[in-house]
Amino acid sequence: MTGKDIIKITLNLVIIYVIGGLILALVYAKASPVIFKNNEKAKQQALKQLMPDADDIKKAGDWAPHEKHAEYFIAKKSDETIGYVVQSFGKGYSSYIDTLIAVDRDFKVQKINILHHGETPGLGDEIEAESFKGQFKDKDLGHLKVMKTETTEYIQAISGATISSRAVTEDAVKNGVDFLIKTVKEGGTGNVTGRHN
Repeated sequence: MTGKDIIKITLNLVIIYVIGGLILALVYAKASPVIFKNNEKAKQQALKQLMPDADDIKKAGDWAPHEKHAEYFIAKKSDETIGYVVQSFGKGYSSYIDTLIAVDRDFKVQKINILHHGETPGLGDEIEAESFKGQFKDKDLGHLKVMKTETTEYIQAISGATISSRAVTEDAVKNGVDFLIKTVKEGGTGNVTGRHN
């Protein structure tokens, strides 16, 4: 193989890579707005599931639990505030658990939804089960604590997945509710960007 052959092969590879890169950029440019639109639609559906009585759920601001971008929302029915929804993250066994929490006007949890996680299949992923999520109904800030023993007053840990249970309960949900209490009671529902760990 001569130097000319090496140059020819190199030029061909560079041309192929440039064309491939342009094609990928074009595909991304076309797909990106569609993906964004679909994500927004999915988020609105998730919010509506958490606050089915609300006829209007609007973004109220941003915050950054574990230095991750999260949002919070105000839910209204006939122009009256009926509650709030906050996105929060909890540090689990093998991932950050992206969680949505709906609270009423008294900041009691009404419902939670796990948006995304990478916890262990068959153990930590039990945080998605209704039997776990249903325990949060009507819990206030003082009752967001994981217990390894049977309890109805607090949150019962998932057997074999205490770290994931705590990540949802004592990190994501508790910090989210605490953030809402401090933001809404002390600072109103305007845009707030801050860190809360």
